[in-house]
Amino acid sequence: MNLSPQILMAIAYPLGLGLAALGSGLGLGRAVGAAMEAMGRQPSASGSIQTAMIIGCAFIEALTIYALIAPFIAMLSFMK
Repeated sequence: MNLSPQILMAIAYPLGLGLAALGSGLGLGRAVGAAMEAMGRQPSASGSIQTAMIIGCAFIEALTIYALIAPFIAMLSFMK
């Protein structure tokens, strides 16, 4: 069986995106859970904890968006 690069990309893209979404979901859950626990323990620092949590969540989401966009860029190089 001859697997062309297009077929391999069609197989790898959903698997990679699914793994990225799973990792992002787990990471966000842990980050938000830890932030909520920290705010419960020290309510006076909730502002700085919340700010750090939001910045961290933005970085996690950015990595998921990169995983969404990277296969499209790779497909452009395979289609030449």
